Amino acid sequence: MIKTYPFKALGNANHGWLNAHYHFSFSSYHNPARMGFGNLRVINDDEIKAGQGFPPHSHHDMEIITYVRDGAIMHKDSLGNDGITNAGDVQVMSAGTGIQHSEFSHKTADTMLYQIWILPNKEGVKPRWETKGFPKEFSDKLSLLVSGREQDKSALFIYADAAIYGGRLKKGVTTELAVGDKAYILASKGSVEVNGTVLNTRDGAEVVNEKSLNIKAIDDSEVLVIDVGN
Repeated sequence: MIKTYPFKALGNANHGWLNAHYHFSFSSYHNPARMGFGNLRVINDDEIKAGQGFPPHSHHDMEIITYVRDGAIMHKDSLGNDGITNAGDVQVMSAGTGIQHSEFSHKTADTMLYQIWILPNKEGVKPRWETKGFPKEFSDKLSLLVSGREQDKSALFIYADAAIYGGRLKKGVTTELAVGDKAYILASKGSVEVNGTVLNTRDGAEVVNEKSLNIKAIDDSEVLVIDVGN
């Protein structure tokens, strides 16, 4: 079963410097029917003005993944990490026992990103932050970006039974991806058809008990698949 959530139907809060669209309840947006999906708790589709961002604030016991779609995000935290994650790249933060961080859009361009929170399978871990670049060219498959599964050594690590795949597909390309009982799809750019269901730019979809996804790029597209297992 695939249930779509069109971009225009998402929760929204526009603060001027930040225009946030919420796939699940977050901050001032509360929808009792949208409190999460398996261990997936947050997907925020954020547009951040150049030079603007989130001042220092704290997190604990949460796996926080940021996928940058356009622009770049600048990260600083209480562990001494200081880095920039560019479009097409990913950063992860295991908040664990507690970490304070700030994130700002690069001062020369607006930034668009997905902020993804996944509940950890291990609490009280040592906080950590990591970023990694990924290929930006079109491909005939989605790359494994993030995973907490033992066999996925090439991906950025998280403390969760989850995996995130992403990439750019040229118009007309079809790819297959095996997933668990629950997955969430994000059509970051373009339009795709997934097991017969069409998703347009910035739409999302819950997938339940499909096991395999047949993803066809209707246009040149960018896609994320968040596999949250059972």
